[in-house]
This record gives sequence, structure tokens and C-alpha cells, in this order.
Amino acid sequence: MRKYKIIYADPPWDYGSFPSMDKVTHAYPLMRTEDICALPVASIAHPDALLFLWATMCKLPEAFRVIEAWGFRYVSNGFTWVKTHPSTGNFCVGMGYWTRQNAELCLVAKRGRPSRRDKNVSSVIVSPRGVHSAKPAIVRDHILRVAGDLPRIELFARNKTPGWDIWGNELPNDIDLANAGDDHVNEVV
Repeated sequence: MRKYKIIYADPPWDYGSFPSMDKVTHAYPLMRTEDICALPVASIAHPDALLFLWATMCKLPEAFRVIEAWGFRYVSNGFTWVKTHPSTGNFCVGMGYWTRQNAELCLVAKRGRPSRRDKNVSSVIVSPRGVHSAKPAIVRDHILRVAGDLPRIELFARNKTPGWDIWGNELPNDIDLANAGDDHVNEVV
């Protein structure tokens, strides 16, 4: 099993009883935090790896649980995506428990001692909202600027991006994550 130095993930968080999120359940299958935590991501992570994990504001506590369950340690917020309306360029007004959210966070976590290639990458990305839950493609470019051209995988991928392995339920997978924890012979790149 290949070991990845960059893991990029946008889990399909289950928002439970949040009424405004009911329509989302029909867009794609959601996962409970416990099920996300149970994925054997640590088994595909290189000893010196970075994790870039998307979370909405109300899912931050769960995101920190996932980071720990996957064998990483939280470092910082990597990117804040400020969503704009595709046709007007105005800020989007989304849902929220207390205030109307229009940004999502991509947290950075690490294991071991991964190196940072470029420290001059802005954490703020102002970009139009696309189809539900799709993240801006430029985030992958920013990740490569920060971490370098290293073995990488996108979990819960919706598109195949050149140079990235993928895993999820919307495309053919490059790895069998369900059985990754059972693999005793590992390729460290």
C-alpha cells in the first residue's frame, strides 16, 4: 500500500437534526463522525505527512476528533474559503446556527516532521461557490505550493485531478481504503 505525504479530505459530514440541512441528504450519502473517524487513514499516511481537512464552523469539534483518530495533530487553519456568488461576485449568505456562514475552513494537521516548501501562501481564498459542497480547484494548487510535489491523495474526491490518487464513492478509486488497515507490506515513497 502506498504511503501518502499529503492527504486532502472533504468528508460528507452528517449534520443530524439541523433542519436547513435536510435537503442535502439527497445530494450524496452523509457519514457520522464515528464512521469518518473509523476510516483507516493512518495506515495510508507516510510517517511525515500533512492532512488538509475541510470543516464547516459547526463541525470543528468533530474535525478535531477526526484529525486525532487518523493519527495526526492539529497545526493551524490552512485555508479559509470565502464564498462568492458565481454570477454577481457578492459574498454568499449561507446557513449557520448563530450567524449566517459564508466561509469554510480547511484545517492543517501533521504527523511526524513534514517540511513546508513555501510559507508565502495566503490562507484566504475568495472564490465562487460551485455545485453543492465542491471546493475551489485552486486549493489543490495552494496545497502543492505549501507542501511540494509529493505523493498525495484526495479522500471523498468528486473529480480526478492529474497527479492525485483518489478515494470516494463518486469515482473509481485508486486505493482500497476499506482494506488498507489490513495491509502488512507498505510502500513508503
